[in-house]
Amino acid sequence: MSRSLRTALSAVLIALSCLLVPFGALAAWVAYGLTDTGRYVTTMAPLASDPAVRDAVADTVGDGVAREAGVNPLFIRDAVRSFTSTRAYRTAWDAGNEAAHTAVMRALQDERAGHDDDPVTVDLATVTTPLRHQMTIDHVPFADRVPVAHTRVDLLPPHELAALRKGYHVLDVAGFWLPLAAVVFAVTGIAVAACRRRAITATALGTALGGAFLGLAVAIGRRLTLADLPDPSHRPAAAAVYDALTTTLRTTSWLLLTLGLTVAAMTWLTRRRPRARPAPTPAPPPEPTRVRV
Repeated sequence: MSRSLRTALSAVLIALSCLLVPFGALAAWVAYGLTDTGRYVTTMAPLASDPAVRDAVADTVGDGVAREAGVNPLFIRDAVRSFTSTRAYRTAWDAGNEAAHTAVMRALQDERAGHDDDPVTVDLATVTTPLRHQMTIDHVPFADRVPVAHTRVDLLPPHELAALRKGYHVLDVAGFWLPLAAVVFAVTGIAVAACRRRAITATALGTALGGAFLGLAVAIGRRLTLADLPDPSHRPAAAAVYDALTTTLRTTSWLLLTLGLTVAAMTWLTRRRPRARPAPTPAPPPEPTRVRV
């Protein structure tokens, strides 16, 4: 294979590798980060103490209870906001996130879990049961009388399930194959390169550019997500949730950027410099001719 052909093939493989870096990271984050119930609950747990989230919960629950009971919503909001500082609320928060995530993932992973005509629902008893148990442990008066009603709450409408299942299955496959393809293309591109030092530098700079692109995509997605909210008062809570869920993505983008720039800098600093030619050794002076007498 000629030198020019090896250079062209290496450039194509390295470009494909760098192009797949941000998309592979995004797909892996969805496939292995958002779909794990335990990891999701752990990520969402600190939000129970976030002031913006607590205010949003107090407003939403307080307005709903006040509407049903026909009382002043301000009093209900204050009561709910006070409740959000208790350990029982954090228990209910974790239980609710776990139940909702489990129901959604069951519907996405197994098409036999339900019919497309049925919405994805969660049973409120999965939240009220641990809530009552925690309140009993905390010696809250009349905690044992808290009703545990098996009420179904809709999470996803049925007309969205088919599209969500297809998207989930695509991301599930891409989350494994895209990062693997990026590594294979990069290694192959460096191996066939006529000048491997330049190929390594190009791969490192492309990886750094992919990390920067990933970070930019996360920032743009945050802005678009908050802009689409119908109620501006819920934007601080939505921002807290978005930031918590995308922490891994932001960390990954910084790691790719730092790793790429570091490797490129090390490759440049350790490049071989042409050796200086030694100065020519001056010829020895000619010996004086001796004249015999």
